[in-house]
Amino acid sequence: MATGTLIERKRFVPHDYQRYCINRVLTDEALGLLLDLGLGKTVITLTAVNDLKYNRFTVSRTLVIAPKKVAEATWGNEAAKWEHLKHLRIITVLGTAQQRIRALNTPGDVWVINRDNVAWLVEYYRNAWPFDMVVLDELSSFKNHQAKRFKVLSWVRPHIKRIVGLTGTPAPNGLLDLWAQMFLLDQGQRLEKNITGYRTKYFERNYDGHGYTAKPGADDVIQRKIADLCISMKAEDYLELPDCVTNVIPVMLDAKAAKQYKQMEKDLLLEIEGAEITATSAAVLSGKLLQLCNGALYDEARQVHEIHDNKIEAFKELIEQLNGRSALVFYNFQHDRDRILKALNKTSLRVRELKTPQDQMDWNAGKVDILLAHPASAAYGLNLQDGGNHVVWFGLNWSLELYQQANGRLHRQGQKQKVILHHLVVQGGADEDVMAALEGKAATQDKLLEALKARIERVKES
Repeated sequence: MATGTLIERKRFVPHDYQRYCINRVLTDEALGLLLDLGLGKTVITLTAVNDLKYNRFTVSRTLVIAPKKVAEATWGNEAAKWEHLKHLRIITVLGTAQQRIRALNTPGDVWVINRDNVAWLVEYYRNAWPFDMVVLDELSSFKNHQAKRFKVLSWVRPHIKRIVGLTGTPAPNGLLDLWAQMFLLDQGQRLEKNITGYRTKYFERNYDGHGYTAKPGADDVIQRKIADLCISMKAEDYLELPDCVTNVIPVMLDAKAAKQYKQMEKDLLLEIEGAEITATSAAVLSGKLLQLCNGALYDEARQVHEIHDNKIEAFKELIEQLNGRSALVFYNFQHDRDRILKALNKTSLRVRELKTPQDQMDWNAGKVDILLAHPASAAYGLNLQDGGNHVVWFGLNWSLELYQQANGRLHRQGQKQKVILHHLVVQGGADEDVMAALEGKAATQDKLLEALKARIERVKES
């Protein structure tokens, strides 16, 4: 949960499609919720879990299996955001084995574990599996039928009464990816009991002996078979949504990084305590705090010091969830760009920096997966709407004009899909100040000064 800012709980008024999804989670014992990023999968699921536990008394313990950075913050933050979920106890099952065991034995409603610890969890409980409901946050990360996480979950699947799979893209690399995910939902009722039967029925081996090609018409048959098991919704299908959807992704710093951040923030803030904070000194100070959030810091000689990779990890998880869909990624500092490029080097994605007219043309032609840009260099005149509909803000800055103009590269006339704006926001850090100002359309010099003064007061009090 966020620290350093007071969370004002909001009243949840679901869109029609959200109400439909909630009702399906309430009535269906197995469901694939194939919703685009930003459509509210988390609040839909938690609303249903709350109803199932406290109104219908049909579940007692819910397990959420999620990517690590999502497990750390997203579910707890979402429950804290809404008035109707304020009593839900979200327990994160992270850290050392001892810490995880302590968390599992802590009274709660929803336990959130990262997917790399699923095998450990199954081994820990063996035949005494206690979770009657399981939520697979990012169902597509269970697409490999040979992976250990799939195998161990298959073993305990008969002990799970209700299961929900959440993802935006269940078959990014083709129909073969679907079998393992659907098997976890329905235990092989719709797409055969094993992968061999699925392949034999719907695919043909390629002539070179490597890989499979779907038989003619297989796509339609498979879609019909799983239609009752899955709700598939793309953002652009829902006209009641605004043209632009804001998706805030909370990033938790690990213990070491959080300690470093707090100490460095304290030192920087107390340096100017008592002095008049000018616009120039405020911009410099805020810049340093935002660098700390992103994970690296320039010293006086412009040398880069890497401090943590928590935001980079969260960024990689987000890109994984996009499953090959293209993204326009905005960075704030040069060292952000360098670290992003280094992280993406290990993937097969086509990554490009926005430098020339050719980069723009290739992006619009679908030849670029990740387009990196600084908001100042992409703010005016560029038409990038044909290349994608996802914007990722790795690092935020205080200029509302730059922010709006940069988003306008995709969110403009000619864009055929809803634009989704993803923001990686470090909890308790200066990121939260900027995000609050941007959401209120007030990212001004005055807001920057107010936020810094509030932080100085908090540091002095502590």
